[in-house]
Amino acid sequence: MLNFLQKFKTLLIVLSILSIIIIWLFYNVLNRKTLPVFTPSMVNPELVDSTIQYVANKHTIADFAFTNQNGKTITQKDYEGKIYVADFFFTTCQSICPKMTDNMVWLQNQIKDNPKVMLLSHSVTPDIDSVSVLKAYAERKGVIDAKWNLVTGNKKDIYYIARKSYLAVKTGKPSELYDMVHTENFVLVDDKRRVRGFYDGTKREEVEKLLQDILFLCESNKKD
Repeated sequence: MLNFLQKFKTLLIVLSILSIIIIWLFYNVLNRKTLPVFTPSMVNPELVDSTIQYVANKHTIADFAFTNQNGKTITQKDYEGKIYVADFFFTTCQSICPKMTDNMVWLQNQIKDNPKVMLLSHSVTPDIDSVSVLKAYAERKGVIDAKWNLVTGNKKDIYYIARKSYLAVKTGKPSELYDMVHTENFVLVDDKRRVRGFYDGTKREEVEKLLQDILFLCESNKKD
């Protein structure tokens, strides 16, 4: 028996090493972090425009043009190649918005030195949230202009991008055209304009998870 083991010692060592490598590879595959690419068919229909509810692939954020807190026109070009977080709010909201804004400020402070990441908040009451109102709000909250745009614009355009692109708001009163009821969702968008996650913006633990997913996308981009 001893002679047999001696004869095949090298082979046994090689097989042992190969086994360890195979086990390690399987472990990494099974435990590799992934983020889904969301499409309208995967999201609560209440948050999605009826014309795209059954789209099951190739969903991306549409082109847009809104005005930010500094009176500058912001388009998809300003977010080209960026990972960003989008949400919907209004400055006079007294329910979930204060918590959402506080958590977005926290997130801003975590990513302020990361050139790959930006933030984008859309007003759902653009007729009230003028440029001057958004500017005052931004100054109160400590918004960093280079990282975070608070935007206003045509209500119809905001309504459609919320429901056709970000899949993030509910319709309000049927009698009022383009009425929106925003949700607590923070929407993670990757550098290819794809939706990669939804997070409860009122909960710090959810926003901490969002930060980890942002960092994961940043690291994934380095490997691509």
